[in-house]
Amino acid sequence: TLVCAVAAGVAGSAAGTELTRGPSTAELHAAAKREIAERWRTWPAGRIFPATLPYSAEQGGRERASRIGISPHTACDPVDAKAVEALHSAGCRGVLRATYIDALRGVLVTIGVVALADELGAVRAKSAFAETGKPEPGLRPLAFSGTVADRFTPGVRQAGSVRQAGPYLVLTTAGQVDGRPANAAGEQRPSIYAFAAEISEHVLSDLSTPRMPDCTTGEWQC
Repeated sequence: TLVCAVAAGVAGSAAGTELTRGPSTAELHAAAKREIAERWRTWPAGRIFPATLPYSAEQGGRERASRIGISPHTACDPVDAKAVEALHSAGCRGVLRATYIDALRGVLVTIGVVALADELGAVRAKSAFAETGKPEPGLRPLAFSGTVADRFTPGVRQAGSVRQAGPYLVLTTAGQVDGRPANAAGEQRPSIYAFAAEISEHVLSDLSTPRMPDCTTGEWQC
């Protein structure tokens, strides 16, 4: 009886210590990693795609691209057919899209956030997209009827980009507001689309930068 009582006391003390202790460093890092993986789903759309995004102007100085709209759909299919299967096999959880216009209101950019199951899946999926600045295979444009983006169709695409960090890919596709087909654009000026990758990096950085849990705030449960 005495031995059982001592064992029960030790077990109770250990359980109490476990229940009342703070999180370990390993647990905090694991929680931060899980929080990053869920940002695409838990963050408000306007936080993922801010109303404006800064970039370096072709003529020098700083400009801001303005958001035209955000798609309500999250299916893993707003990419060229060659890439759809690659996304699914890599564990795609969803794709978010928003369209922006540059400060001079001449170039449209659709940004796509691809959420993968993990970082390895994101690295694998990245290989399905062109990394040479070409728009195909890549993200399909997001047009909005009744806006300056109403003619932003796949045939208008003239440049694309892909970036990866953590479990995310961020894709861009860009074209001109007037809706001219890529093969009718005349002299190619890739520099006018360079800002697309720059604004996408802002989105990717916000999504993938770790933030350690703060047990003193209501945002975290420790």
